[in-house]
Amino acid sequence: MATLRDIQRRIRSVQSTQKITRAMKLVAAAKLRRAQERILSARPYTNKMAELLGNLVAGQGTDGAPHPLLEQREGPRRQIVIITADKGLAGAFNSNVLRRSLEFVRTSNTTEVTLIVVGRKARDFYRRRPWTIKRDMIGFWDKLAYSHAQELADYFMQQYLDNEVDEVHLMYNEFRSVAVQRPVRVQLLPIPKTDVPEGTADAGVDYIFEPGPEEILGDLLPRYVRMQVFRALMESLAGEYGARMTAMEAATKAAKDMISILSIQYNKARQEKITKELLDIVGGAEALKQGAEA
Repeated sequence: MATLRDIQRRIRSVQSTQKITRAMKLVAAAKLRRAQERILSARPYTNKMAELLGNLVAGQGTDGAPHPLLEQREGPRRQIVIITADKGLAGAFNSNVLRRSLEFVRTSNTTEVTLIVVGRKARDFYRRRPWTIKRDMIGFWDKLAYSHAQELADYFMQQYLDNEVDEVHLMYNEFRSVAVQRPVRVQLLPIPKTDVPEGTADAGVDYIFEPGPEEILGDLLPRYVRMQVFRALMESLAGEYGARMTAMEAATKAAKDMISILSIQYNKARQEKITKELLDIVGGAEALKQGAEA
């Protein structure tokens, strides 16, 4: 049976843990507010860019060769960009996207799969597995900027243009709410052609290209890929803060419940000890009384 000192030591240990989890929750909440504002501001821009790109590609027609980033290839070489966090203590945030990416890698109908891992968790996970890691990026989340997305996107776009890979897919956690982050997969290269829905404002628009469709698409397509990567990084960052905030809130509540249970155990043990001491005193007094009478 645990002694009073053991129970007191456990209570102090849980209280220290509770202070840490509460502080981590507050830090994550403050960072989440800024990250959420960034991603909510970026979504309309990326969505409109995707819509405009679909219209431009559709309006280009079939004349001439397609842009290299639009060229559909039949080769089996696939590259997967996997985005996770550098740190844990965020519930199932990292494990969900890692499990989803592992399923996609295993079900790929090719053995020529290479990986680009973003975040220490993805790097450590795939280091112990038989797939080739072409590049990793870690240690930049606290100072995330557009330059990080540009560097990453330019790297795999150059590989695609150099005919080293035939497909590039992006996997990350999409931020839905503080409590919900959904793993998603997006094909980045070749850039998929989207059909413009009938009835939309830009449906059937006949664009006049100046200086020309090749020059405009040559500038817009790489910009689109970079922005898609930047959005994925921001979505993942906001999702990480939301997941950590939720996990730390649950941990703080669990610590509070454990302290209550330990406090009850401590009070019971203390009461039993006092009762035992009183019984010993009464028993000793009774024995002295009986001895005096004898």
